[in-house]
Amino acid sequence: MDKMNRRASLKTLAAVGASGALGGLHGLAAAQAPLTVGVIYVGPRDDYGYNQAHAQAAAEVKKMPGIKVVEEENVPETAAVQKSMTGMIAQDGAKLLFPTSFGYFDPHLLALAAKYPDVRFSHCGGMWTEGKHPKNAGSFFGYIDEAQFLNGVVAGHLSKSGKIAFVAAKPIPQVLRNINAFTLGARSVKPGITCSVIFTGDWSMAVKEAEATNSLADQGCDVFTMHVDGPKVVVETAAKRGKMVCGYHASQAKLAPQAYLTGAEWNWITAYKTIIDAARTGKPHPNFLRGGMKEGFVKMSAYGPAVTDAAKKQADDTKAKMLAGQFDIWKGPLKDNKGKEVIAAGQVQKQTDLALEGMNYLVEGVQGSF
Repeated sequence: MDKMNRRASLKTLAAVGASGALGGLHGLAAAQAPLTVGVIYVGPRDDYGYNQAHAQAAAEVKKMPGIKVVEEENVPETAAVQKSMTGMIAQDGAKLLFPTSFGYFDPHLLALAAKYPDVRFSHCGGMWTEGKHPKNAGSFFGYIDEAQFLNGVVAGHLSKSGKIAFVAAKPIPQVLRNINAFTLGARSVKPGITCSVIFTGDWSMAVKEAEATNSLADQGCDVFTMHVDGPKVVVETAAKRGKMVCGYHASQAKLAPQAYLTGAEWNWITAYKTIIDAARTGKPHPNFLRGGMKEGFVKMSAYGPAVTDAAKKQADDTKAKMLAGQFDIWKGPLKDNKGKEVIAAGQVQKQTDLALEGMNYLVEGVQGSF
């Protein structure tokens, strides 16, 4: 829907009173009525990355009977997202919203959830807390650090310099968790390998992403991965420098077919279906939904032509253990890159451990700081 039309008509609607236009899902009859779902992206839907992964899930939702999907892209992490959500609720009749970007949660989603108690809000990656946040709000996320660990295993086998690289946006827990998992995966192959990280400062900074990739290539890093919204720049720049790449969010294989080794991909339709099913049937809103490879929340890209049989075997064996629930990434003894013990010997932090959602360190072997 046209953004200007949507926002202009909000003034008219506000004069009439938004509350009269809103109705909840009450009982089975209401739950069986057509459901309008809104999806909001911070960038373009075809970014080869974070937004595209969500757009792929939205495309699957559109195929579901009785579901209408409205979308808006390039919405910044400001009050603009509140206007977008309000427009979807007021004009389109949305009863379930997926504001997908990290910065949408607090204060924007929380403000709207309090204002519209009959609408369900599902945020990607936020930390919904019992007793603190509204019941009609919630968060979902995937343990993609499992896939990044496997990226690291492959990177460890393919790196000749013993130096791998990570281009990152912001040092939030989800990003730090991926950097650390990638490093630990590589060091499970070659204990002395190092991972150099550069933070660009924001989710989409094409110039800084290119500069960071070139800088890391100049330092001798030969396998790259990333946590930015659109990995296209990193993938293409690394490939031009003759380096190898492990992708993120979605597959970037066709951007650099020879350089692409594998990738950590989201499979968001698993979470979307769970949340939509609850809305349609009147079940309680999933306030805190998580899952990993075993639950179908994340997956790996197909192996590229450069990946060796030895790399495939170790990655596949580790993946099999993950799927069987027999592999733990976060176990002691584990030190950060300043020498401080962060997980003691004999201790294990399972993927469901909330301490991991607040990760604030870089592990031994990571070269960089925040």
